[in-house]
Amino acid sequence: MTKTYFNTIIPQDMAGYRLDKAIAMLFPSYSRARLQQWIRDGYVLINGNTLRCKDKVKGGEVVEMTAQLEEEVPWQPQVLPLTLLYEDEDILVVNKPANLVVHPGAGNQDNTLVNALLNHAPELAQLPRAGIIHRLDKDTSGVLVVARSLSAHAHLVAQLQKREFMREYHAIVTGVLVAGGTIDAPIGRHPTHRTRMAVVIKRGKSAITHYRIIKRYRAHTLLRVQLETGRTHQIRVHLAYKRYPVVGDMVYDRRLRIPPNSSETFKETLRTFSRQALHAERLGFVHPSRGEWVQWVAPLPDDMQLLLAALEKDMKIISE
Repeated sequence: MTKTYFNTIIPQDMAGYRLDKAIAMLFPSYSRARLQQWIRDGYVLINGNTLRCKDKVKGGEVVEMTAQLEEEVPWQPQVLPLTLLYEDEDILVVNKPANLVVHPGAGNQDNTLVNALLNHAPELAQLPRAGIIHRLDKDTSGVLVVARSLSAHAHLVAQLQKREFMREYHAIVTGVLVAGGTIDAPIGRHPTHRTRMAVVIKRGKSAITHYRIIKRYRAHTLLRVQLETGRTHQIRVHLAYKRYPVVGDMVYDRRLRIPPNSSETFKETLRTFSRQALHAERLGFVHPSRGEWVQWVAPLPDDMQLLLAALEKDMKIISE
């Protein structure tokens, strides 16, 4: 077990909060249950004294917390390909390929991004979820950030919760959109298909997606999509809800839609595109220690470039 010490001050705007709620807001890297246990065990001091979870704070108190850290993840390091766009002592910025699971889980105990990260940076085993701040679906490619220290993790999680991350995607969708816009529709677990998400008006969590058109094709559109929130499968669910599903998304649109008069080559390209055409192109945030805005771009992968080239060719053939 390792110990990490934190020292901070409870903001005045938290006056009247329960201690456990205030501490949970100050240290979002840890679960509320864990923080409550540390309060009960005396690892959280308020002005040098131990308090109960239910005690109210006044604001301005000095918090001293000793985090009792055991290895957070049982996952094993593996020598796997890892494309890093940037690294320093605080963060790793990764370009994740399609067909790569981020976290080990049922049916995917190894050969994941986390296994590769633990091989590259073993210290990640001490961090919540191996330092992963936000996920990408298995078949979504692109850029994501990994925290390399507890302080960086807390800083980045706080930005994410405040919706201060800039996350932009490229998506190729079926259908020709007239204009860009915003989708504001709550997302929750599908009421009957529990492995899927859906727009759920009454029980869903707030979900906001902004999109604008990059280029229209004969029966498809290339979109730039920006996330304001980060719900599971958010872009895929929202675009399918608007009847412009992401090409290749077999979860939210099982129908293969081939435009009339398509060439055999173009038909084959659409049939064999084997994942959702969604790529996390750009990621930006305030660097956790430098305090300056930073951002990275992950180039569009080859399979999506080939699909776009096929869409261009199809449009030219039909127009001739």
